[in-house]
Amino acid sequence: MSAPVRARCWQSDPYTDALRTGRGPLFLRRADGWLLPLDVERWCAGADRADMSVLARCEGTVLDIGCGPGRLVAALAGLGHRALGVDVSPAAVARTARAGAPALCRSVFDRLPGEGRWGTALLIDGNIGIGGDPRTLLGRAAQLIAPQGLLLAEAAPVDVDECVRVRVDDGRGGAGADFPWARVGVRALLGHARAAGWSAAGQWQEEGRPFVALRRSGAVVHQAHPAVEASGHGF
Repeated sequence: MSAPVRARCWQSDPYTDALRTGRGPLFLRRADGWLLPLDVERWCAGADRADMSVLARCEGTVLDIGCGPGRLVAALAGLGHRALGVDVSPAAVARTARAGAPALCRSVFDRLPGEGRWGTALLIDGNIGIGGDPRTLLGRAAQLIAPQGLLLAEAAPVDVDECVRVRVDDGRGGAGADFPWARVGVRALLGHARAAGWSAAGQWQEEGRPFVALRRSGAVVHQAHPAVEASGHGF
């Protein structure tokens, strides 16, 4: 599935409506009917204790991949970090802007400011699932991070390694188009990371949410297009 099609999946009415109101219910629904609840209320609140355990480990400038309504980018600004959120949902980017934090409405697979120079990248709230292929996503993250840079990722709280097709569903009959999504537990995430050239730099759990820190020892530097560099975000 192309990036524009993936983006439209997250621009469906159920997701947009949930972000605008700050409330669920909202789910990812598999074809077999299985539902994965999405924690919209937590996403739209301030950074919590588990979030802060991640942000305390950030180094340098920070790129939040799949920033959603922007709570992490806003909290990073309060901690003195220069940070940028990236999300394919206009509603998410608008909410991030209302929180006073910078964000771009763009896919992680598009050209981004500061490619090869970010100190830290974040894949939180299940965003390791973006695109349905963690190894490809981790490879793309390596292009964005500076050599010796840091990637902080949240794993699923169960031992799982799957790529499935899902829809954003509000549980009341509203649903978007289907798209690929991945879920990986800590063991699977570390396996994909090793295959993509990352080294484990730590792991921890806070409030039932497991996280891993990954270090890139020779990230591929991928220069951003000049038009992107002139986007005005200064990263």
